[in-house]
Amino acid sequence: MTINLILALLALTAALLMRPWRLMSGATRLTPMLAALTLIPWLWAMPTLHKMPLQLQGSGACLLALMLGWPLAVPVLCVVGVIAALISPMDWETAVDLTVWLGLVPATLALGLGLAVRRWIGPHLFVYILGRAFIGTALCVFAAGLLGQLVGHTLPGIEDDLSVVAHWLAAWGDAFLTGMFTAILVAFKPEWLATWSDQLYLKRQP
Repeated sequence: MTINLILALLALTAALLMRPWRLMSGATRLTPMLAALTLIPWLWAMPTLHKMPLQLQGSGACLLALMLGWPLAVPVLCVVGVIAALISPMDWETAVDLTVWLGLVPATLALGLGLAVRRWIGPHLFVYILGRAFIGTALCVFAAGLLGQLVGHTLPGIEDDLSVVAHWLAAWGDAFLTGMFTAILVAFKPEWLATWSDQLYLKRQP
């Protein structure tokens, strides 16, 4: 619990120092933010709301980071954790654990990966969708799951010897959804993606 609180406070403090409210620009950020606050808590709360043999939780953090930008995604993910605790029988310790390892860590890894891709590969449409949204999400969510396992974060109802496989499967499920929604948003609602720019990726002049 202590390390989770420390990580959450560090991420939240760093995000607030960047003044994330500056990223709010009317409905452009408000709509995806409200959608995230409505849908993602149910993904996180699902294992506590029903019983199934394989309890895999979706993250949604990488998609949220692409839509809102990391500074704004961090406080939104913290609110998601609070809502998940309120709509389910999970305790607050579990909620903090989920906020860190399903939310903040994958989003932070996605930020680092995005910077690396921009630096060493360059801004390309194909790389943005396939590299950052699809493969990048799989790698970030999987890495976050493994890091969380090292400090005691466990998947409900899954034995330790199967947890690596479970994290891998969950990561690709998240990657598929993130890649699909990102491709749709690039085509029809690029203004909902804070990390997207027509001038940068399509070489269009403003």
